[in-house]
Amino acid sequence: MPYTPSGFFCDRLIRERERRDGEGSLNKPLRFNSQDFGVLRQECLGGKTLFEDESFPATVESLGFKELGHKSNKVKNIVWKRPKEICENPQFIVGGASRTDICQGDLGDCWLLAAIACLTLNEKLLYRVVPQEQSFSEGYGGIFHFQFWRYGDWVDVVIDDRIPTFNNQLVFTKSAERNEFWSALLEKAYAKLHGSYEALKGGNTTEAMEDFTGGVTEFYEMKEAPKELYKIMKKALERGSLMGCSIDSLVPARFETRTVTGLVKGHAYSVTAVEECKPSQHKEAKVRLVRLRNPWGQVEWNGPWSDNSKEWATLSKSEKEKLQHQSAEDGEFWMSFEDFKKNYTKIEICNLTPDALEDDKIHKWTVSVNEGRWVRGCSAGGCRNYPDTFWTNPQYRLRLLEEDDDPEDNEVGCTFVVALMQKNRRKERKMGANLFTIGFAIYEVPKEMHGNKQHMQKDFFLFSSSKARCKSYINLREVTQRFRLTPGEYVIVPSTYEPHQEGEFILRVFSEKRNTSEEIENRIEADHPVPAPASAGEESEEDQQFRTIFQEIAGEDMEITANELKNVLNRVITKRESEIDKDLNTEGFSLESCRSMIALMDMDGTGRLNLQEFRHLWNKIKQWQGIFKHYNADQSGSINSYEMRNAVNDAVMCLVSRSGFRLNNQLYDIITMRYANENMNIDFDSFISCLVRLEAMFRAFQAFDQDGDGTIRLSVLEWLQLTMYA
Repeated sequence: MPYTPSGFFCDRLIRERERRDGEGSLNKPLRFNSQDFGVLRQECLGGKTLFEDESFPATVESLGFKELGHKSNKVKNIVWKRPKEICENPQFIVGGASRTDICQGDLGDCWLLAAIACLTLNEKLLYRVVPQEQSFSEGYGGIFHFQFWRYGDWVDVVIDDRIPTFNNQLVFTKSAERNEFWSALLEKAYAKLHGSYEALKGGNTTEAMEDFTGGVTEFYEMKEAPKELYKIMKKALERGSLMGCSIDSLVPARFETRTVTGLVKGHAYSVTAVEECKPSQHKEAKVRLVRLRNPWGQVEWNGPWSDNSKEWATLSKSEKEKLQHQSAEDGEFWMSFEDFKKNYTKIEICNLTPDALEDDKIHKWTVSVNEGRWVRGCSAGGCRNYPDTFWTNPQYRLRLLEEDDDPEDNEVGCTFVVALMQKNRRKERKMGANLFTIGFAIYEVPKEMHGNKQHMQKDFFLFSSSKARCKSYINLREVTQRFRLTPGEYVIVPSTYEPHQEGEFILRVFSEKRNTSEEIENRIEADHPVPAPASAGEESEEDQQFRTIFQEIAGEDMEITANELKNVLNRVITKRESEIDKDLNTEGFSLESCRSMIALMDMDGTGRLNLQEFRHLWNKIKQWQGIFKHYNADQSGSINSYEMRNAVNDAVMCLVSRSGFRLNNQLYDIITMRYANENMNIDFDSFISCLVRLEAMFRAFQAFDQDGDGTIRLSVLEWLQLTMYA
């Protein structure tokens, strides 16, 4: 669902302000839905009541919208209960959180549970997502909280402990210990973050891995895996990375079906260990093993190195202890690395970012994060296949500053990972939203343009080939790829495959060495106005004509109101169009447009224009009219909204000596949403209204900006006076 300009951009300004204040960091997470865990918990304890979360109530709406919605038979017998109503002596965590605490219920969220299983392998990571000192005894108020990374910010999600049950059994995630509830409550908090339990159905393990760490994921297809894959996996686990894998199901109807070897197609598994062992009959060679876990908590591999296979008899007792071998139907099993490669089709590794761990021994990345948005008709230009609009996509300038310390194959360059993530699509599923097909391309900036922060124009992309790009456009939440390029300046262009698709995204660039990335045109700048020189010489024939019309309408006081201005302009424009501009095809200016023009040119605050003020306005309109005609090449009487950016820039250049300014991409988005019609076109009247309002708002701002520092402070009344008259 697209945001309104006021809603989206106000939210964005608030987020940026919060970040400046440290909000959204690991140590100061944002409060999801503005709920403060400490305050709410204290209120419950003080009032001796149990917390009931009104923002995620124990109702069908929190369960889902389709298969778990009002019309579904599945939800009729579901009862929400607190753990103390389900069993005696409930515990938050029993004997430490472990992989066996996560058993999948009647929800297709194995991808989430596989990520939680990986999370339990690292206590620092786990207890950041699952804050400790929560219990059902001391300080119990029916309230719990969990922390997730969400599109660049850490958020604290508060929930009550009412959980869906059927016949007094948990419907969704449960622990092998019947009185342990941390995993069920974690699942509920994650469901709240995305709007409902049903929103969690189907997904990719990497999604949850990143939401637990703020990390970035890289994929490896087994058929294209590098020779050193085992070494990569071993090193990744040592670095604290999370790892998952799966077997692609080519037939959708057979999704999550068992094979004869006990493995499940179309199902997410956790990789929990990578080790080597030396069987007694092997004099030299070591055997490489991989340990995996099925989130179902059962159904295991039955081939070599499975729980009860003969291979374990060849190991010494100490080797078995090192591998923590045990025979139990708990969903966890070992297999050889060779069998792992033969049976699984894909592996994903979530590498940690600098804020993931404090331990200096763990490998860390540097990261730069940029928020962006594709807006239909303005900055949703689609991929390179659409050259007329591709250039209008958001653009990000990347500066690679330092070469790798240990370049592979003696190649000089900077290694970095680009990650493009689309936002909120899972949460908006109930409104019919699906994942867009997304990707990105990287272009080298010519040396003569280094340091130039202007948006790269259409011709640049028509005559320049990309230096690098993602392997393919794909409908995943995030597309990532590793590159190595020489130090220098580049432009990253993220886009949807098709144009006109509207959505938000974040673009992250990770590297082991220093880099910077920022959105092009990320500043709004203005010069102070200088009065236009008075024109000398005799009046032209056109000037005489409009003086005559002006006098005729204005009367003796030689001043005109908004209604009279409308009559003057429409008569002059009609006459000019019939004589010169036969392709303008305008129906005339509206009364509202004329009121805005008076607000712009009314220097004495009378709400009227005198002849001099009108002449100044008319000169502006003539300049803008010429620009409009230039971009109205097909003589349709309107400008394509994607060309509006260039038209506005040209208009600004005409006025740069008097009130020059540069706009950022967010303002171009607002302009399109405010002035384009349903076909994403802008007619002449709307074009003029837009430019009038732009200049009026800048003039008003500069009037308040007495010290010229680019910031102003307004009271509520001043703000209303400024915006209501502009």
